[in-house]
Amino acid sequence: MTNTARPGRGQYIQYLFILGDVAIVNLLFWLTITCFPTIKEGAHYLRELWLLVNISYLPVLAWSSGHHHERRAIRMEYVMRSALLTVGTHALFFLSLIAFLGITVVPGRAYVFYYSMMLVALVLFQLSGSFALKQYRRMGFNFTRVVIIGTGPTARRLYDTMETDAGFGYRVLGFFDDDPSEGFLAERARSIDELEEFVVRHQIRQIFFTLSGHHEALSQVIKIADDHVVDFYYVPQIPRTLSRSFELHNIGSIPVLSIRRNPLKSIVNRGLKRAFDIVVSSIFLCFYPLIYIPVAIAIKISSPGPVYFKQERTGYLGRSFQCLKFRTMRVNAHSDKQQATKNDPRKTKVGDFLRRTSLDELPQFINVWRGDMSIVGPRPHMLKHTEDYTRLVDRYMVRHAVKPGITGWAQVNGYRGLTDELWKMERRVEHDVWYIENWTFLLDIKIMIRTVLNAVHGEKNAF
Repeated sequence: MTNTARPGRGQYIQYLFILGDVAIVNLLFWLTITCFPTIKEGAHYLRELWLLVNISYLPVLAWSSGHHHERRAIRMEYVMRSALLTVGTHALFFLSLIAFLGITVVPGRAYVFYYSMMLVALVLFQLSGSFALKQYRRMGFNFTRVVIIGTGPTARRLYDTMETDAGFGYRVLGFFDDDPSEGFLAERARSIDELEEFVVRHQIRQIFFTLSGHHEALSQVIKIADDHVVDFYYVPQIPRTLSRSFELHNIGSIPVLSIRRNPLKSIVNRGLKRAFDIVVSSIFLCFYPLIYIPVAIAIKISSPGPVYFKQERTGYLGRSFQCLKFRTMRVNAHSDKQQATKNDPRKTKVGDFLRRTSLDELPQFINVWRGDMSIVGPRPHMLKHTEDYTRLVDRYMVRHAVKPGITGWAQVNGYRGLTDELWKMERRVEHDVWYIENWTFLLDIKIMIRTVLNAVHGEKNAF
């Protein structure tokens, strides 16, 4: 038997996104010509320029087709990264061709305008297009017919995930298992011997295999998938306690799953993050005296004691370091053990203002410049908290797999300040670990922007 199912329309969706990108590239080209009339002085070059603009999109097309994903979920970081790679690749080839051909009629500011507008337009188009596609799928269109092999806990979790949001575009049509488990999936299960006929009759496009240790069944299902040009996916049986991102490695020919993904293990990513920290902290410290002098005077007037509050906190890989802050409290014996509360009598009026505006954290740019901290990362906790919460909160020490930060993913999502209840620290740790496992440079930029916006609007937990 041969599966005569026609290809799904997902390929046409991909073509629409490509056509949209091409339209943006061309429309912005003519907009740039309109905004910079001097380019028309070399009118005999316009046709060549237009041709080069489109030729330079071909490498982008080759890259995007090799890294195509089915747009099942919308992630701002991925959209931004895709747009930056598109703009960067196009600019590299276009400017190289311009230089090679010696075309000099285009002023430099026109290039800046063109590629800046392209970046903005591509991000908006990708976001709106992906959102429209998910809405289209929720209406019952552009779905992918799939079957699941197995009826155990892994199959159930996979099914529940696919059914959670119709915007993912999956339609599960059947379950196959020769030894079905209990539950409603087992009641709907068929024998694996019936799979091939079912695949042909229902025009199945994807098979998800969730059984473990069933080597004969695995070989049989893979052959059916190959014979009928159906996409095959192997879903390992991973317990909920290990429900997180994984990385696949090889020891010889043996595949090995790492339970924790940490992009900052890459020397390139670490170098990029450190270079950014050095540049930003250096620029900030050049202007730091403008902030330090008035704040130091106010602190000295408010109460006796030093300008800086220095505290040993837990840093990278669990090593302690001396964290700097502007002093916001009267000198007291409990500062290394007791967190500040909303109406803490230890706070001075100046200190209360510094805390509400987060200005007390600014000396930590010195820690960043020294290399003890990063601008973005999990917030460093006092040593007493590390000692206590290591015993109480799962994966607490994982948050020290990267350098601590002045601001972080947990803080911009509302988990900052007092942790008087255990669940608050648990949520903070969850967000910190998520940040570590999903780090991108663009995510750092996003967190920095949200930190500034939160500081401007004010935060209820800043006290």
